[in-house]
Amino acid sequence: MKQLGIILSDRGSKYAVSGCAVTDRHSIYAALKELKRDKKYAKATHNIWGALLNGIPLKSDDGESGAGMVILRMLERAKRQNELIIVTRWYGGKHLGGDRFRHVQDATRMYLERE
Repeated sequence: MKQLGIILSDRGSKYAVSGCAVTDRHSIYAALKELKRDKKYAKATHNIWGALLNGIPLKSDDGESGAGMVILRMLERAKRQNELIIVTRWYGGKHLGGDRFRHVQDATRMYLERE
């Protein structure tokens, strides 16, 4: 698993991005379990993820409604198959409104550009 650590901060909220190659749903859940072995990630407010498994979109908003779709759209545009991207958010106490989607997009872009 490739982890870029905390890459964005806004009004107390912090964002990190991680990802890896996946082959099926089991490998997605195994990767999430591996990430959450780190207590810092296990205690995060949201671990949002998206993956295209052989063209089939899979995602989880993990309570951040609509955020998984942001990751999926970016994976589709980049034509990245069988790859899982996880954006982690630690809530900082202030609502970010629509900015939270921009941060998920920025984190995903940073991951895709470092590949």
